[in-house]
Amino acid sequence: MRYLLTGLLWLGLVASASAEIRVEDARGHTLVLEQPARRVVSLAPHITEVVFAAGAGALLVGAVSYSDYPEAAKSIPRVGSYDNVSYESLLALQPDLVLAWHEGNGEEVIARLESLGLKVYVGEPSKLEDVATALRVVGALTDNEDTADDAAHDFLQRLAQLKASYGGQEPIGVYYQIWDEPLLTLNGDHLISDVVRLCGGRNVFEHAMPMVSRISVESVIRADPQVIIASGMDQARPEWLDDWRRWPSMTAVSNEQLYFVPPDILQRHTPRIMDGADMLCQQLQRARAHYAARKK
Repeated sequence: MRYLLTGLLWLGLVASASAEIRVEDARGHTLVLEQPARRVVSLAPHITEVVFAAGAGALLVGAVSYSDYPEAAKSIPRVGSYDNVSYESLLALQPDLVLAWHEGNGEEVIARLESLGLKVYVGEPSKLEDVATALRVVGALTDNEDTADDAAHDFLQRLAQLKASYGGQEPIGVYYQIWDEPLLTLNGDHLISDVVRLCGGRNVFEHAMPMVSRISVESVIRADPQVIIASGMDQARPEWLDDWRRWPSMTAVSNEQLYFVPPDILQRHTPRIMDGADMLCQQLQRARAHYAARKK
């Protein structure tokens, strides 16, 4: 009999009296494996990373482009990208489990995979705790419960430490920019907004639709955030973050509260998001201290 705590989005295993593994995913669909998976394909870079963190990296026979962490992930055969899956390449790998991302891969891709007779587990983490649940789910699906549980425990411990350090702080308005042309941000349903809340911040576009929203410069000026945080494509601070200096009337600009967090440690739903959260919390704390000093 196998057990795993049930999460809200990456939902866990339900008790079973047989050797089979039964999983309810983000769609509410039940996936049944007669035995632990041995040939796994990941359809998102963050899923690839979670599989490695759960101790099952050696079972990955296929992954999508940009699956570049850890180093061993770079040598896994590619099956296209998360939004352009090569079904022929994927089928050739003969996987017994495909791990998909609901928001990124989309219903059409997922339905096609299932129509081809593949076993598909669909996740959609929206809270930080969902990362721990995802680790445990992958661990159970691949018979790596001990490693996955250890990783989940470490993740939740770091999360608890950040909550203890930054909980109860005075809210501070944050605009999180993921790209400049077009100008893109995230709404309050995205996992990054949960990080912002963890750090005592308030996403000024939390009510925007859809989850990844195209906005205008004018809307950012109207929102007048106290802090602007940019991501980008790599570890380098994007040049376009400084373009906001053209609008010195904005509170964040006039107070020099423009920050950068590398996207890999904040925009991927993996244990490393705690590194990004730690950095973002420190940035908001500096901003909070700056504004508090100005009031004196």
